[in-house]
Amino acid sequence: MSSVEERTSFPLIRIQPTKGWFSIDFRELWEFRELLYFLTWRDIKVRYKQTSVGIAWILFQPLAMMLVFTIFFGILAKIPSGGIPYPVFVFSGLVPWQFFSRTIMECANSLIYDQRLISKVYFPRLLVPSGKILAGLIDFAISLMLLGLLMYLYGVIPGSGLLLMPLFIVVMVTAALGVGYWVAALNVEYRDLGVALPFLVQLWMFVTPVVYSSEMVPESWRLLYGLVNPMAGVVEGFRWSLFGSSAGIYGTALSVSCIVSAALLVSGLFWFRRRERSFADILG
Repeated sequence: MSSVEERTSFPLIRIQPTKGWFSIDFRELWEFRELLYFLTWRDIKVRYKQTSVGIAWILFQPLAMMLVFTIFFGILAKIPSGGIPYPVFVFSGLVPWQFFSRTIMECANSLIYDQRLISKVYFPRLLVPSGKILAGLIDFAISLMLLGLLMYLYGVIPGSGLLLMPLFIVVMVTAALGVGYWVAALNVEYRDLGVALPFLVQLWMFVTPVVYSSEMVPESWRLLYGLVNPMAGVVEGFRWSLFGSSAGIYGTALSVSCIVSAALLVSGLFWFRRRERSFADILG
C-alpha cells in the first residue's frame, strides 16, 4: 500500500467552531461516552485513593456539620423541625446540599485543572464538568446510606413518599449541571469567580432550608424564594419523600424549583457551548 493510500485509509475528522446558540451535538457526546466514563472514574480514584482516611472523610464532613448545627440551631436556637429529631432533620438537608455545593465547586475549576488536555486534544468540553457531577453521585450515595442509618438509630421510618425520591434527585442533578456549566465556563475567562465562589456557596446554604424548614418563610415570599433558589424545593422535596412533611410536596417552592432547574440546565448548556470555542486559546 502506498503512502497516499495509507493516509486516505484513516477517517477524516474536521473540527469546526460551534455556530449560534443551538449547536449542541448530542450524537458527538454519545460517541465520546467512553471518555466521560474515564473522566468520572479518574475523579473517583483520585478522591478515594489519594487521601489518608479515604471514604471516612466523605462521612466526616456532613456529620461534623450536623453536630454543629444541632448544637447551635437545634438546642440553643430551638429551631422547629416538625416533630423530626433535629439531627435527622438537618442531615436530610445536608445530603442534597453537600452534593450540590461540592460539585459546583469542582465544576468551576474542572476546565482549568484539565487545561493541558483541553489545549492539546479535541473532545466535547461538556464532558469535563459532567464527569464531576457523575463522580459526586458516589459521595451522595454514601451520604444517603449514612442518613438511612441515622434514621434507623432515631427510629424514623420513611413513608410511601420514598418512591418519589428519584424525582427530587433528578431535579437536584439538573440544578447542579446547570449551575456547574455556568461556573465552569465563566471561571475560564473570569478567574475572580473561583475566588469568590466558596463565599457565595456559604451564603447560598443559609438561604436554603438546610437548618430550618421553608415553612418559616412567609407564604407571600415563597414564590420568589423558589425563583432565586432552586435548591429550596429540592431540599424540602427530599425531606417530604422521607418524612412526609407538607411543605415539601405542596409548597410553591418545589414546582418553581423544577422550572428554574430546567432553565438553568438549558441556559448553562447553551452558554457553555457558546464560549467553548475560546477555551483552548485562553487556557493554552
